Order: sequence, then structure tokens, then C-alpha cells
Amino acid sequence: MTNLEKAREMFSKDKYATEATKIQIDEVGENYSKVSLKIDDCHKNALGHVMGGVMFTLADFAFAIATNLEGTRTVTLTSQISYLSIPKGERLIAETRLIKDGSRNCFYEIIITDETEKQIAVVSTTGAHI
Repeated sequence: MTNLEKAREMFSKDKYATEATKIQIDEVGENYSKVSLKIDDCHKNALGHVMGGVMFTLADFAFAIATNLEGTRTVTLTSQISYLSIPKGERLIAETRLIKDGSRNCFYEIIITDETEKQIAVVSTTGAHI
């Protein structure tokens, strides 16, 4: 079983991300993940734009995969999201980047882009290894 298959099987139990929000796991690696979702009407707010909570969920799920796939159990301590732009197109993509990993805590940056590679949001997340 590849790491991607392992990730998809393990995180299929996250029903909110995989079934309600319909996030797909596209790539995984050591301290890394890339996830995406097809923007649907259920992801939009009253103004017709993607709801901020959808983007936050996308980033949170990417963080969970990057930090928990290899056996270390990690939970979010804090997250901050900065919304930069309204997405164009039909897909959102979140990609993680490990900034620092310590014995007790870790720090990641998650960049959310649309399919034109335009940055839509940036998320900074601090995690605790448990």
C-alpha cells in the first residue's frame, strides 16, 4: 500500500472533511500533504462566494494529514487564517509546509490557492504532539 493509499484509508474516517466537505487527498509526503476540493453550491455563502469555514476546513485537514500520517499524533493548538482573495475557477487546493518541528510542538504554514495558482488564503498552525 502506498502512502497516498494509506492516507486516504486512514483519513476516510474524517467524515466531515471527506463526505460533507468532499475534500480529496492528492499528495502526501514526510510532513507534507496536498488536498483539494471541487467548489460546489454547498460551499458558498449568501453572497455566492466560498464560505471562509470551507477554506479553514481545507487547511485544517491538510495539517492533520501532514502531521499524523507517520505515526506521531498531533492536534492543533492554534490556527490563524488570512483571507487574501476570492477564488476563481472550480477547485481549491491546500498545500502544507513544515516551518519547525520540535519534540512537543510543530509549526506549519498552509497555502490555499485556486486552480489558477492564485493565493486565496494563508493559514499558520501550531500543533502539539501528544
